[in-house]
Amino acid sequence: MPDAGPFATLDALAAHLRQQIAAQNKKCTLIFAHNGTGKTRLSMAFKEQGKTRDADGAVTARDTLYFNAYTEDLFSWDNDLANDRDRVLRMNTASAFFDGLAELEMENRIRPILQRYCDFDFSINYAEGIITFFREERVLKEDGSFGTIRCDNTKISRGEENIFIWCFFLVVAELAIDGQEAYDWVQYLYIDDPISSLDENNAIAVAAHLARMLKGQERLKAIISSHHTLFFNVLCNELNKPWQFYLSREAAGWVLRDTGHTPRFYHVAMLKELHEAAQAGRLYTYHFTILRSIMEKTATFHGFNNLADILKRDPEDEDGTLHFRYVQLLSHGGYSLFEPAEMLPENKDIFRRILANFMADYRFNPALFPQPAPEGVNP
Repeated sequence: MPDAGPFATLDALAAHLRQQIAAQNKKCTLIFAHNGTGKTRLSMAFKEQGKTRDADGAVTARDTLYFNAYTEDLFSWDNDLANDRDRVLRMNTASAFFDGLAELEMENRIRPILQRYCDFDFSINYAEGIITFFREERVLKEDGSFGTIRCDNTKISRGEENIFIWCFFLVVAELAIDGQEAYDWVQYLYIDDPISSLDENNAIAVAAHLARMLKGQERLKAIISSHHTLFFNVLCNELNKPWQFYLSREAAGWVLRDTGHTPRFYHVAMLKELHEAAQAGRLYTYHFTILRSIMEKTATFHGFNNLADILKRDPEDEDGTLHFRYVQLLSHGGYSLFEPAEMLPENKDIFRRILANFMADYRFNPALFPQPAPEGVNP
């Protein structure tokens, strides 16, 4: 889809997206936009245009399953202010989001994802539309041994609540992709900035998990919008030829710009992320995947045939050959949704050498990549 706009309203932009996605049968569309541009409002306009209403205005059909700030609002706390005891998270069961859940054993679907990160458990009362949380606490018994007790009616933190809601949505999305009867109405999956509700360190893992969930499925068309360059970059590289757009708001209205296969605006940002992570020592296995992606784009830009050509300085360059093998091997590791794996110390050293050589060979603006001040020298 070529550049489009300006659109005077987000309704007009949403209608354009719907028309183009349907006409081209595009399975995945990615939209990058800065905060305040209107990403969330666009997702709501898109969702509203998929509803059919009767003469009285009641919704009789819909086609979009969405995740955005409003999804989180489908859950609300009842803190039992009178007794401060029975604290529950209420579901707005009037929403079609919760249709047919009682027969789907949602606890067993959510729990394997949730418990990889959180130490609490939960139970869903479908009849009352409430979720209760509990923890197993380790305690010292009178005989000196340790045991566990169950702490019911736990009030989880805001961050834990966000993680729980995201896991809940992931399971619902997977049911829709599988064509489960309760969600056979879903034709579009619209996800707006899921990482705004999750820890920043999990941006890569969340993007990779989404990509794995969407790749290969043919039933739904997905639209994902984000302001996060790292999250957007991984989706661009992991998905199979998605549409990639930059959304901006200008004087005449909203404009969609096609960023093509090499969206320039985030590659330097990605390299800056790697540089800072290498200096701080916070290096995870997924950083090799990001570095490989940047190197591949650089090789193409400079006219080389493949990645090895920019890692090997000459045919007898043993270090270059070794580094190429490291990048090939370590950039194909698995992703963990909530537990990114930290590199081993020796792999961190190799990563730093490969990154330093790359940045020396292909010069970037040094002002963007400050070096630490020598010991004893005030910066």
